[in-house]
Amino acid sequence: MQNTLQYAQQCDAEDPLAHVRQQFLIPTDSKGKSLIYLCGNSLGLQPRTTKEYIQQELNDWGKHGVEGHTDAKNPWLPYHEFLTKNMAEIVGAKPGEVVIMNTLTTNLHLMMVSFYQPTTTKYKIVVESDAFPSDKYAVESQLKFHGHNPKEGLILWKPREGEELCRFEDLEKIMANQGDEIALLMIGSTNYYTGQHFPLKKITELGHKHNAMVGFDLAHGAGNIQPNLHETGADFAVWCSYKYLNSGPGSLGGCFVHERHAKNDNLNRFAGWWGHNKTTRFNMRHEFDALEGAEGWQLSNPPILSMAAIRASLDVFAKAGFENLRTKSEKLTGYLEYLLDELNNDNINIITPRNKEERGCQLSIQVKSADKALHTKLTEAGVISDWREPDVIRVAPAPLYNSFEDVWEFVKRLKEVLL
Repeated sequence: MQNTLQYAQQCDAEDPLAHVRQQFLIPTDSKGKSLIYLCGNSLGLQPRTTKEYIQQELNDWGKHGVEGHTDAKNPWLPYHEFLTKNMAEIVGAKPGEVVIMNTLTTNLHLMMVSFYQPTTTKYKIVVESDAFPSDKYAVESQLKFHGHNPKEGLILWKPREGEELCRFEDLEKIMANQGDEIALLMIGSTNYYTGQHFPLKKITELGHKHNAMVGFDLAHGAGNIQPNLHETGADFAVWCSYKYLNSGPGSLGGCFVHERHAKNDNLNRFAGWWGHNKTTRFNMRHEFDALEGAEGWQLSNPPILSMAAIRASLDVFAKAGFENLRTKSEKLTGYLEYLLDELNNDNINIITPRNKEERGCQLSIQVKSADKALHTKLTEAGVISDWREPDVIRVAPAPLYNSFEDVWEFVKRLKEVLL
């Protein structure tokens, strides 16, 4: 690797996915100059086709009214099914194990209704200590709902003192010491703060060894890393679609239920009519008959306009190929790591794992003695990144639309604002 603009531009010229960037709208400043956008871990960019996909449904709504459910170009009744194949490939699942529905935390609660099965003695839940707040709030409220004290029932998998990353052997110790009391492991697949990607299969095997259910929050994983959910064997997983999946602010979430639970009628669930048998769904007087697989957890008929935006992005993923994207992601992030090291600045510490197998495209950069004023200066320099207290800048070069030149420019501008 070389720390030159020419080298970065050469990498872009040789990148087989470089053309995909042109399929996205890149934010610009007040003078129309493209910004360095490295914030796909918070909100992905808009594919150029999104407007077209949504407009098609608006046109059919205007043309057909309610008959659009069957007569639209893309009929609304089965619309969620148009997303399933591409979504399943991105998360490494079988199509019957995946459904797009609701939003992330709603789906998490629905999954815990089914897969958090506490008893008087086995009721505790394990999360990583710096889990995204909504996950922590959700599991605390589930503990309370079932009559347990969250302070006693919530177990935090913590980094060791003086460290930023969680160690698997410490999770093993937790399970060895308290496994008889633990009912659920609910782990973020890729930690939002550090960018650490956890060993999902090992965690699943560990949880199942102690007769605990295992679920993952893929909010920072879906579209970023390949979780191989079916092979991993997790009981469930949930994710949002507005980060790396580029579906627009506040868009729908996704849900995975392993096929071994597909026909399990003994699982509790909060049911809704869209999870009912499709052949009798519109005969309103039938008793609830759950669809097989993940679809059986649906509640309401889907919001078509939001799903159209997801479909636009998933079609871009399908054409690019997720394995190709992951390969580019490792190269982009590796180049970013190299350039940061080249700064030779003792105040800069990358807290994300150096091992590419233990991270996605986000690097969390700790700048010692810095405060948010540094992030403000970066923003003024034309860089869109993310600040997390007390002293971390999160940057995520997304392989769909970020370039090697973006990475080089970011580090150049970071160096300038640090002077």
